Amino acid sequence: MRTARRASTMEVPSFLRQLVKETEKMVTFFFKGGRRESGTDDDYFENEEDIGRPYLERPILAKDMAEGGSKWGINYAMASMQGWRAQMEDSHTCMPEMTEALPEWSYFAVFDGHAGKMVAQYCSKNLLDFILDTGCVTVDEDVEHVKDGIRDGFLGIDRHMHTQVRNENWDNSGSTATAVMMSPRNIYFINCGDSRTFLCRNSQVVFYTEDHKPFNPREKERIQNAGGSVTLQRINGSLAVSRALGDFDFKEVEWRAQTEQLVSPEPEVYELERTPEDEFLVVACDGVWDAISNEELCAFVRNRLQVCDDLREICSQVIDLCLYKGSLDNMSIIIICFDGAPKVTPEALQQEAALERLIEQKVAEIINVIRSKDEEPDLLYVMKFLASEGIPGLPPGGGISCKRDCIIAAYQKYAAAFRPMDIVGSDDST
Repeated sequence: MRTARRASTMEVPSFLRQLVKETEKMVTFFFKGGRRESGTDDDYFENEEDIGRPYLERPILAKDMAEGGSKWGINYAMASMQGWRAQMEDSHTCMPEMTEALPEWSYFAVFDGHAGKMVAQYCSKNLLDFILDTGCVTVDEDVEHVKDGIRDGFLGIDRHMHTQVRNENWDNSGSTATAVMMSPRNIYFINCGDSRTFLCRNSQVVFYTEDHKPFNPREKERIQNAGGSVTLQRINGSLAVSRALGDFDFKEVEWRAQTEQLVSPEPEVYELERTPEDEFLVVACDGVWDAISNEELCAFVRNRLQVCDDLREICSQVIDLCLYKGSLDNMSIIIICFDGAPKVTPEALQQEAALERLIEQKVAEIINVIRSKDEEPDLLYVMKFLASEGIPGLPPGGGISCKRDCIIAAYQKYAAAFRPMDIVGSDDST
């Protein structure tokens, strides 16, 4: 697939790159130094001296991206980024054609690891096999049997990993899991933890999975029945999710069943019948949901699909948007599109082009004002001013943050004349 309209890829001069870095430092100070909202903390508290600092001085922005599809009309793309976290602990699975025996079925999953990556990686490679080994997922598709097989597969892989942890040199990590399994007739939504999946149908979020948090009444009751407590919205003041694979330090209450431990590996599984009005699914870890709501992300993806036919690019834009909005976690997202998804239209492309011209004009006006004061243009000031302007036509759910590349390109164009002579000289000599 090709992009109908991409952000500018113009070469940025060294002085501007340095200015952008300094701007990001200031943004970093704001986000890392300020008080974080409850629910956006790390999944697992540890002593920084024991495991090293959990955040980097600068985010790692390189993305792992992939795309694909099936002959049954499903297209998908995924993107993941380490971001500010010291380690990349996310894993994923994308299978648009699930197995030779079930070629019309699809399976997509995101695994958000914490306190290590071993469990997330193992589940990304093996969870589907454990589900299929139950024998419940068949071409005849008895819905309740499929749901039972999914649950039994989760419990089976968790028991297996528990044995591995005892007998081999595994870390003490855990992982949330959110996934979809699709047959020709139904979509099965699978969730264990605080990652999330939603379906957009007829331009609206019609279903989304529930986050499993320790303070949810049902989860809190189980935790307390297992002898634990919920302190600072965490299990025993430590773990911020109440369901996960792994986390075996929280699964050692011998008189309790596997699903009644402090942390349960049991997923919630729901099914919805597929319809021609289905547009797309989003499967993402909590690093995405820390920064954007279901409705905002749905609106943003729908808008981008009308101006860009490269799903990888849209996934990349979502991750960048969440980074600019302040997410400090690893981020992984899969977007799965059906035939009913929005398509690129000339009208939307014209509106996008008009918006970018307006942004460029605004940047030029701001820089001219700065010039009249005989001051050097400042990118952070430009960004803040534009954010307060209420520019019409910005992508819904994205705001001015999602046009950052356009702003930087315009800034480069109009601020180049302000480059100090000593910097010009140093650039020319390299």
